[in-house]
Order: sequence, then structure tokens, then C-alpha cells
Amino acid sequence: MTHIILFGPPGAGKGTQAERIRDNYNFLHISTGDVFRYNIKNETALGKRAKSFIDRGELVPDDVTIKMLAGEMRQADDKNGIIFDGFPRTKAQAKALDDLLNEQNEKIDALISLDVDDNILIERLKERGKTSGRKDDADENVIRNRIQVYYTETEVVKEHYNEQNKLQKVDGVGDIEAITKRLNKVIDQLI
Repeated sequence: MTHIILFGPPGAGKGTQAERIRDNYNFLHISTGDVFRYNIKNETALGKRAKSFIDRGELVPDDVTIKMLAGEMRQADDKNGIIFDGFPRTKAQAKALDDLLNEQNEKIDALISLDVDDNILIERLKERGKTSGRKDDADENVIRNRIQVYYTETEVVKEHYNEQNKLQKVDGVGDIEAITKRLNKVIDQLI
């Protein structure tokens, strides 16, 4: 089974492209945001635990997140692979994901980074903010802060997988179809 992390800053197009990869390759698409929302809405034990942290404005601990992901990963039996979208966000989470996969004699095959210039990200997010209803997509100062947080806190995950020779960079600028073709070229070499 192929395991890919789709990576990039806010507005890079991860969600859009992850759905296309899911459909093109029969992969399980695991979005941590979707997993959190599902578990919280359905009041699972892990969802209640996660909500208690979120309600206090705290990050959900890695062990809770990993347990939720492990549950999702069990749904991949009839799939050709898994694409992780929005996870891992820290080096500790990357190591935890590696450990989880190692327990199953599996591994991350690649972290594919969608590279997009900051000015393009800002414009994409402002445009998305017009229809998404997300307040964090409407304010340029908030958008700039989100991008900065990505660079200071999340981009270390890229280095973690680069050290394992698993980093693949893809130009994330252009129309959706052109970006999909670039991604497919990389994925075709992995499977």
C-alpha cells in the first residue's frame, strides 16, 4: 500500500488535490480536520477528549490525534493507498505517524510538497474567503499569520522526510488540472 503526505501552506490546494488523488488512484483520503469534526459530532470517546482540549483553546495531544488516524486507516483495506491531508503538522507527529506505520510493516512513501508563492496563497485564500464563510480566509492579516505559522511550526515536517529522501516538490501554481498532472507524474513513480 502506498502512503503519501500531501503538504503545503494554507491555500496551496491540498484539499482539492487530495480528493483528485483519492479518485484517480483509489486511495483513502484522511483529512485530520474531517476526522476531528466526525469524532466530535458523533461524540466518540476520542472526540469528547479532543473537544475538551479544543474548548480550552489548546491543541489536541498527538496521542489522541494518532488514535483517531489509526481508526481511519483501518478503512483502507480495499484501497491502493492512503493520502494524508493536514497531518502531520509537527516533527513529533511525523515520528508518531512513522511509528504507527512501522507497527503495520508500512511506511510513508513520499511527502509531496505543493510549492506556491506567498502572494498567490494570500490571493487564493482571500478569494476562497468570499464563499467559504471561514473568517480565517477573509482577513489578510490573519492569512499572513497562518502562512507564517506554517513556516515556523509546520515546515519542519518537510525536513524530517527530506532527511529520509522522501520529499517530492511539485509546483502548485497554475490551473487545477495542470497541478493534478504534475502530482500524478510523481505518484505514478511511487506506485
